[in-house]
Amino acid sequence: MSLTKNTIDEDNSGSIQAIAKTMKRFSGIIVVVVVTFWLLNSAYFQTEVGYTYHYQNTLTGKVDVYTMPGVHFQTPFFSRVTPYKQVMTVAFGSSERERITRSRSAITVRFADTYTGTIPATFRYKLPVDKDKISKIHQDFRSFDNLVDALLTKTSRDVVVNTATQYTGEEFFQGGLNQFKAALIDQFHNGIYKTKRQQVEVEQMALAPVGLEQQDSTQLRKARTLVWKTVPIIGADGNVERLEDPLKIYGIGVTQITLGNPKPESQLEKLLTDKKRLVADRIKAVQEQETAKEQAKTAQLLAEIERTKAKQEALKQKELAVIAKQREVEVAEKQKDKEIIEYQKAKDLASIQKSKELEMSQAEREIQKANFEAAQFEAKSIREKGIAEADVLRAKYEARIPEIYLAELQREIAAIMYPNLKGIKVSMPHNIVNLGNDTDNNKLQTSLDVLSSFATIGVMEGLERKALGDKPQSE
Repeated sequence: MSLTKNTIDEDNSGSIQAIAKTMKRFSGIIVVVVVTFWLLNSAYFQTEVGYTYHYQNTLTGKVDVYTMPGVHFQTPFFSRVTPYKQVMTVAFGSSERERITRSRSAITVRFADTYTGTIPATFRYKLPVDKDKISKIHQDFRSFDNLVDALLTKTSRDVVVNTATQYTGEEFFQGGLNQFKAALIDQFHNGIYKTKRQQVEVEQMALAPVGLEQQDSTQLRKARTLVWKTVPIIGADGNVERLEDPLKIYGIGVTQITLGNPKPESQLEKLLTDKKRLVADRIKAVQEQETAKEQAKTAQLLAEIERTKAKQEALKQKELAVIAKQREVEVAEKQKDKEIIEYQKAKDLASIQKSKELEMSQAEREIQKANFEAAQFEAKSIREKGIAEADVLRAKYEARIPEIYLAELQREIAAIMYPNLKGIKVSMPHNIVNLGNDTDNNKLQTSLDVLSSFATIGVMEGLERKALGDKPQSE
């Protein structure tokens, strides 16, 4: 039993050792694979659009800057890659968070008249593409966050705060915001102003005092006040002296500056509100006063206008009367000229008519004379023609036998007459009623005699039809 048990223990021990060796072998392979993958992954790095990469080889000291996307090799364990965004946005008091590189609270400024306020502002910066400039940025700030916090955010705040000291609170909140923004853009592009503290005279717009006899009481005028302000130093050449621009050293440019809605402190806001209300009351009082003044002027002008209208109306009536008389004289003269012209015209027309009638009479006389001569000639011609025809006919008569000539003449008459009598039926009358004449004693004396004769004819016709067999004969 003991022998068998020892044998089993030896077999188990061998199996465990074999498994252990196998595990060690696989563990070694896994370690080698992991190390190899890590070494391969550490041997290159990728660059993306919108970023600038600063590459430093600590083994050889080589430095490269990459601004375009791609894949680049590096020495494992001895390489350092620092990415920088090419465009950065630093916002103060902005509610947007997604596209902003760094967000801070609105900038608190103090104006020249000791009033304070908050100004929301957004600055957009752009890194240079010059490799030396990028190397200098990395050398001074070592990381992108340090660049934003130590340079961009601080510079933005300092320029806004320093520029605000060049304005009074009332200046700034009463229309100076655009000028303030223009000063910011000028300093970021050309350099920060060198300034000094100086007492200056500030001009503010205000209404003139109210007065009944004051013509400019509704107009704005300039009120002058002495205040301590920070003003730019003007050099001998007449240009503003500027400090060394910290952004220009590194080649960083400002592409956009946006100002939000500034908010004054409570005391300044109350002062501005009260001043606005007082100005409104002043304007209202002046307007009422000016309205009364203008109404009085208007009434005076209306009276003057009425008087002028009356004068003009009188002059107009007088001129109309003169014009009417002149028109009557002109009409009479024109009527006289018209009658003279019409008389002369009638006289000329009568003369022309007489001349025309004389010419027509003479023409008619000539025509009648020509007609008379033509008639004489025609009559003579007809007479000569008749004599000639008679001579011809007489010659025919003499040349022909009278009986033959008569027969030919009858033949010609029949040739003309008989064709025209075709279809005509001629019947002899059955009864004749003789009315007689004035000298005849057998004349029918009255109408009754005539009617009796016609009645007798009707009786005779009836007897004739009866004799023929009661058959009527058509005539």
